[in-house]
Parts: sequence; structure tokens; C-alpha cells
Amino acid sequence: MGNTWLGFSIFGYLVFPWVVALLTVPHLPEVFVNTSRATLAWTFLWGLGWGLGGLLFSLGVNYVGLALGFAIVIGLTAAVGTLIPLVLVSHVDLASAQGTFVVSGTVVALLGIALCSWAGKLRENESVNNQETSDGAPRRSFGLGMLLCVLSGLLCPCGNLGFAFGLEVRALATRWGTTPQYSSIPLWAFLTFPPFICNAAVCVYLLLRKRSLPRFLLHGTRRNFLLAASMGAMWLGGMILYGMGASMLGAIGSSIGWAIAMSLMVLVANLWGLLAGEWRGAGWRPLRMMSTGLVILVAAMFMVGLGIK
Repeated sequence: MGNTWLGFSIFGYLVFPWVVALLTVPHLPEVFVNTSRATLAWTFLWGLGWGLGGLLFSLGVNYVGLALGFAIVIGLTAAVGTLIPLVLVSHVDLASAQGTFVVSGTVVALLGIALCSWAGKLRENESVNNQETSDGAPRRSFGLGMLLCVLSGLLCPCGNLGFAFGLEVRALATRWGTTPQYSSIPLWAFLTFPPFICNAAVCVYLLLRKRSLPRFLLHGTRRNFLLAASMGAMWLGGMILYGMGASMLGAIGSSIGWAIAMSLMVLVANLWGLLAGEWRGAGWRPLRMMSTGLVILVAAMFMVGLGIK
């Protein structure tokens, strides 16, 4: 797993973002030279929080299970990543009609995420008492797992916060000749570097501890590298499309777009699970709950969309 994730991190967080930035952003060095040091420092810190949040998620789910961990992390990520830019960047009054639609849609999305996650828990049919997690950690560490998942849910939205607060980079990119729809690409290139550092450090540590780093460097097959590269390309493509779409949604695009993106993430993941046969033999109760959660997520996306003026 460390081999795969390191390959993904190299391509998705480091290589492809800068390749795309060099291909689409004229005068890329000038954009960063003219960006204030404060903005660059904050962007790096947002990216660092984003990377640490992802690592904490992988640790937390080992203690509380994927279903509950996913609900906590994605729920907090959706809420924090939506509401903070809405208030601090867009300066929208939460009591206004626009703010009410976005907040209500976010709350409804949290309900849908919770139902989908609980349905997954029912499908797994795991006993909580006297049972060990996949890595052998006893269930008495459930409290530690909950803490890790909450911290992850508070840190993972840093990716969207870096995007929302990185208006200076996007504005400078446009000023130096970048098409407005591509103006977020240099920001993503800089923002994904700290997650690369976090993931690469952990993966290299694991490879060294298991003495498998030489195998990764010398005997990695072309197929595995291509698969890791495709993972990175698809992930980055999703982030770039999110940045383009959020920019087109206006002043509160980083809030509305984030809520919709998080809802669609859960929606599509569960639909793929259905198509892959993961729910075969699960019984009607989990299926009904999962279907209800998906319908609620669709409704939440429409509610959030009503906040667009």
C-alpha cells in the first residue's frame, strides 16, 4: 500500500500539478514572485493542514471503522469547508436568504452523509464489543479513533480554505495573462506541495521500516507506475474542475462548490459500490437507508444551489 500511495503522491501532488501549471499559466514564475509572502505562507500552512488531515483519517478509521470514520471526516470537512469561506471570505450573513439556503443545504447534506455511512455500518455487520480492528488495535482505543477522526475532519477542509483564501494568487494569474477559468491552477500547484511532503515522508518511512524501498525504486513494474499516475491524474483533474466550477459560481463559489463536491463524492462512491456488487446480499434495511441517504444528498445539492444569486 505504501508503494501505491507514494506513487500517487508523486504524480498527483507534485508532478502533474506543476506540469499542468506550466502548460496553462503564462509567466508562472512572475505570479509567485509578485504574490505576497503572507499569502504564500498561509497557503503553505493550509496545504500542510490538508496533508495532515488525510494522514489522520487513515489512522482514525483503523480504530472506529470506515463507515463511522467516513461520516465524521466527510461531515466535518463539508461543514467547515463550506461555512468558513461563506462567512470569512464572502462575508455572507447567515441569516440572509442566501446564507439560509447554503447552511440548510449543508445540514441536509450532513444528514445524507450520516445515513449513507450508517448503512455501510449495517452492511458490514461488525460487532463493536470485544473485536479488534484491521490493524489489531483493540476497541478500547475507540476514543482515540474518534479524536483522530475529528481532528482529520477539522484539518481536511484546509484544502478548500487554501483555495478560498488564495484569491491573490488567482487574481495575479489572471493579470499576467491566464484565462480566468485556469486561474486556480497555479494555486493548486503550490497548495498540493505540502500534502506531498506529508504523504511522501510517511510512505518512505514505511518502506524503509519494511525494507522494501529498493524494490519500489528498482523493481516497480511499468503497469503499477501507470496505475499510480492515472490515480494522480484523475484526482488532480477533479480538483482542477472543482476550482474552475467554483470560480464560475461567483463570490460564494468556494462554499457552494465545496458542499456540492462533498455530497457528490459520497453519492458517486455509493453508486459505484452498488455497480461493483458491494451491496449484494446486504439485506433490505441497509439498502433502504443508503437509498434514502442518496436521495437526501441530491436534495441537499439543490438546496445549496438555491443560494446562488
